[in-house]
Amino acid sequence: MPVGPARQGPSDERVIEIDTQRILNRVQSHCGVIDIGSNSIRLVVYDDLSRAPFPRFNEKSFCTLGASIDAEGNLSADAIARTVHALRRFHAIATAMGVTRLDVVATEATRRSANGTVLVQAIRDATGLETRILSGQEEATYAAQGVISGFFQPKGLVGDLGGGSLEVAEVIGDRVGDRLTSMPIGTLPVKAKLAEGLDTAKAWLDEILAQSLPPLLTEPVFHAIGGGWRALARVHIATENLPIRTVHGLSIPADEARKLAKRIAGMTPEEVATLPDVPSRRVETLPAASLVMWRVLKNLKPDRLVFSAIGLREGWLFAQLDPDERYRDPLLEGAMAIGLPHARVPEFPRALSEWTDELFPGETQEDRRLRLAVCALTDISWRDHEKVRAWDAFQRLLQFPFIGLTHTERAFIATAIYARYGGTIDAAIKETVGRLLTPSGLKRAEILGRTLLLAHRFSASVPEILTHAQLKIGADAVRLEVVNPESVPDSDAVQTRLKQLAKVAGVEGADIVSAV
Repeated sequence: MPVGPARQGPSDERVIEIDTQRILNRVQSHCGVIDIGSNSIRLVVYDDLSRAPFPRFNEKSFCTLGASIDAEGNLSADAIARTVHALRRFHAIATAMGVTRLDVVATEATRRSANGTVLVQAIRDATGLETRILSGQEEATYAAQGVISGFFQPKGLVGDLGGGSLEVAEVIGDRVGDRLTSMPIGTLPVKAKLAEGLDTAKAWLDEILAQSLPPLLTEPVFHAIGGGWRALARVHIATENLPIRTVHGLSIPADEARKLAKRIAGMTPEEVATLPDVPSRRVETLPAASLVMWRVLKNLKPDRLVFSAIGLREGWLFAQLDPDERYRDPLLEGAMAIGLPHARVPEFPRALSEWTDELFPGETQEDRRLRLAVCALTDISWRDHEKVRAWDAFQRLLQFPFIGLTHTERAFIATAIYARYGGTIDAAIKETVGRLLTPSGLKRAEILGRTLLLAHRFSASVPEILTHAQLKIGADAVRLEVVNPESVPDSDAVQTRLKQLAKVAGVEGADIVSAV
């Protein structure tokens, strides 16, 4: 059966496996994207053109192109000069870093200006780089593909709020839907309209949204992209003192988000500056971003709002991948890229994934990808001191910039690795992840972690030894069935790990027996 987005259907399930040799044999080739927006220009250099690229370098320059268009519709000479200067720096950095592919895309301000081609030519003359001016529909499409690249089969609407415009598109699993739109309601024009009064700006926004905002016909979820909306998420995280500070994957009830956005939309910049963890560069525009969020959520009435740190740049790169690569799971790809090269025995995570295949009967595809990600990360802290490795791994994985997962899934992975390193699920852990994991989810993570701990101890992280045993959790006991026990004798340490697993699983017995 062919692999790729084109084959996806209601009954399709992608292949999710740990592929050790593919990861270890990969030769990285750094790539970069320069995004010329209405307010800022950003360069991001990634480690590789792959399903889950990690940023190596990230810098933005505020050139305010959207605010530099004169009455005739032309970008000012100063704005063009500022932009070319930023491009010259970014080009020099990318060249020094050995970037083999550097793409330049320009969005709303450049396409709206009458002399955008002059800017494109100036960039070409100064750097030799070619700039692609995206149409509104193209911008919406790449933003939506960014969300597809950053989550596991997302469904709903995507909104990408920039300085000059708001792009909205539909995502349906691994593809972009037919409903796409670009509206001139970015933070800069909305900020200007707010100067005329909140009611005036609200009525103006509502009219545009009523005419152009597509209906929410898939899942009742709205995915939010853009610096202004990420700032809103940071305020929410700080206000609620959430344990995970990473914006990507934050999911909150839409009504809760709408109330926060409504409150901030009516604030002065001085009041915004007092909000917790608000970025200083967003103080002036956060009320505008909040107003757009408030009115979009009021119009769409979704159940949940999901924030994405992945957007147009990543969507652009995602579109360059071949179908097989696009169809890989982003979480597992990232976990393998981090975990396998640093493992004591890189082949052991795959052996663990196979050894735990029967651990959770009825395991869903979503649960399987989490289990395999944990297996891929099983040796992430083996070099750390035994007294700190469990807690340090837990804290690191809670905040690590993986994509393709929600905050709840982050908490599961961090807790499972914590248990894998022998950490006790005490009050501190429960207080940290209690709002994210249900009691059954917490227990499942602990069982997985204790199972991996047992596997490491029994086999000394040697795949061949692990194949000598099979783990079975029954109603009365946990049993480690060993083929030819004389060839791989047990020990007190193995017995201890088995008893710990039995306790977590809630059964009395913990036996090591000979396999029949």
